[in-house]
Amino acid sequence: MTTPAKTASLPPTDAIRPQVIDGLYPILRGMQNYHRYKVFGLENFPKRSRVVLATNHSLVTYDMVLLYFELWRQRGRIPRSLTDHLFFKIPYLGELIEELGSIEGTATNAKELLQRNEIVAVAPGGMKEALRPSSERYQIIWQRRRGFVRLAVETQSPIVLACCPKADDVYDVYSSPFTRWAYKSFRVPIFFARGLGLSFFPRPVELIHYVAKPLYPPRIAPGHPDFEQAVERFHERVVKRMEKLMGDAVTTRNPEDVPLHHSRRDTQD
Repeated sequence: MTTPAKTASLPPTDAIRPQVIDGLYPILRGMQNYHRYKVFGLENFPKRSRVVLATNHSLVTYDMVLLYFELWRQRGRIPRSLTDHLFFKIPYLGELIEELGSIEGTATNAKELLQRNEIVAVAPGGMKEALRPSSERYQIIWQRRRGFVRLAVETQSPIVLACCPKADDVYDVYSSPFTRWAYKSFRVPIFFARGLGLSFFPRPVELIHYVAKPLYPPRIAPGHPDFEQAVERFHERVVKRMEKLMGDAVTTRNPEDVPLHHSRRDTQD
């Protein structure tokens, strides 16, 4: 029997347990201090309206948590992270991430949250992007990931892009046919990586998130003859913008000079 996706039982943001976040405050602040964490462009998040937050995915993963924490601390908003259902099957971890706002990553759940004007957070590249070897650092694997763009168009939600390319420098990730086989065959993240020295302890790399101004979807309704073409064009713009944001973040010497605005073509429907 197939278990139905969670819909009506989704907790609203104000039902999430902020005390859990407060309890993790010393740990999260410690991690931020360890990595000298900064965010540029946090003001680009809408204060109350719905938005799809799309980020790159490194092996570190917790760089996204640091961004979510800053959104809660500075903007008072808790992103609802779309998470693989496998995490909810892990004892204690599943309950913890749910109390922190994570939900099972289904289109139905995401649409309902956006209808509530919440922030839906996605990492379109998923685990495949996280398992990239270090020879492919700073790259995104979004070319075939259109679901989040379709979601934005269907719900008329802006997409806010955020990147933290230096998260790819926290570990040396080694290319391995076993890693590729395990992920392709069983969707199991088995990897070989090294952090500080010969250990898996993360290197104290400075982590900086760059948050771009919103990209607004084309105004077109599902079922329109040109809907699929509109989604395709918008997806192409989003991917190119994210690649540029990542590239600028890597090559610009002064973090404050990384351009977070869009060109005129980026903002066209």
